[in-house]
Amino acid sequence: MISRYTRPQMGRIWEPENRFAKWLEVEIAACEAMAEQGMIPKSSLENIKKKANFSVERILEIEERTKHDVVAFLENVAEYVGPDSRFIHMGLTSSDILDTSFAMLLKEAMEMIIEGARGLMDVIRERAFEHKYTVMIGRSHGIHAEPITFGLKLAVWYSEMRRNLKRLEQALEVISYGKLSGAVGTFANVSPAVEAYVCKKLGLKPAEISTQILQRDRHAQYFTSLAIFAGTMEKIAVEIRHLQRTEVLEAEEAFEKGQKGSSAMPHKKNPIGSENIAGLARLVRSNAIAAMENMPLWHERDISHSSVERVIGPDSTILVDFMTHRLTRILKNLVVHPEQMETNLNKLKGLIFSQQLLLKLSEAGLNRQKAYDIVQRNALKVWDTGKDFKSLLLEDKELRKHLTEEDIDGVFSLDYHLKHVDEIFDRVFT
Repeated sequence: MISRYTRPQMGRIWEPENRFAKWLEVEIAACEAMAEQGMIPKSSLENIKKKANFSVERILEIEERTKHDVVAFLENVAEYVGPDSRFIHMGLTSSDILDTSFAMLLKEAMEMIIEGARGLMDVIRERAFEHKYTVMIGRSHGIHAEPITFGLKLAVWYSEMRRNLKRLEQALEVISYGKLSGAVGTFANVSPAVEAYVCKKLGLKPAEISTQILQRDRHAQYFTSLAIFAGTMEKIAVEIRHLQRTEVLEAEEAFEKGQKGSSAMPHKKNPIGSENIAGLARLVRSNAIAAMENMPLWHERDISHSSVERVIGPDSTILVDFMTHRLTRILKNLVVHPEQMETNLNKLKGLIFSQQLLLKLSEAGLNRQKAYDIVQRNALKVWDTGKDFKSLLLEDKELRKHLTEEDIDGVFSLDYHLKHVDEIFDRVFT
């Protein structure tokens, strides 16, 4: 998919010019290996290396007649090379070229994605330390729970990204394999030594065994790793979207000069970048499913996987690359509102300290159920009346039998919740 989502560097990988160039690299490397084994005259090899070329337009023209892209490619290359072209593709099958070159393209794309992932992690780390002690409310079920810091939220993202990085690196390793084992993988017309030579020269490893194709569990792992990575980015994007809601407004995407939020409502500032990321993640996930559907092929191969990969190869790598750099930019420029975080933190009039009170009553000798009932009774009064939690506690005669005013004051301590922030950061970032 070459579109407005495409960064030039990633888009170039999937241009026809680069794809056919990779085919030619594989073919020439195979000729070199065969020349070393005496299967091709040295003079013919030199002529092939000197003259071998192609024209995208001509290949497409020939393919209209042949209805076969590799045959069209070879016919076009032969027009440049002449009689020595008979040695090109000798003993090979189309998938030897297609699968090996596809591995090269996926490898190149993944290396670029990994570079982007590292850049994203650097930004998350920087913002995490910036907001290490920026206190905000933690939420469960969308409801205020207990205090956290914005830095801790970012640290969670960083830790997950590190796991993503490991998955991407594993996917890079598992996809970096080629094959030149012939029509059904038996090396009947080309030796394993040729395959080993070609793969080494092209920065790949030879598959320990193949049929006419590389087995598609490799590709399933690759595209699933991209989908999980995209899922993490969507998770972050959804959080930003929530934090930017008018009723929350604890953080928001930067709004650039001249930017417009709505064609009808000039006041609008919308989290469009994050929404965009959330939408694109759905495509990357669906492509991972398609990659898994490609695993069960008929016998030594059929061609049902090919049409799928022509779409999901460029689509998923381009989209993930785009999402990574968009999210990096969003997080780098994210506008954080600590004062609004503090306002929201106090919105429930002290209810967020209910667990400390429960524990304090338990320490004072009450059984847990009795302590829970006392705390909940007062908490529900806050919901119903809007009164301050602490004042209600001070008025509760049953509770005051067990806790002094000093005990109650000590319950409402933010430091209590932040005492292990340094330790958590050490675990995540050291």
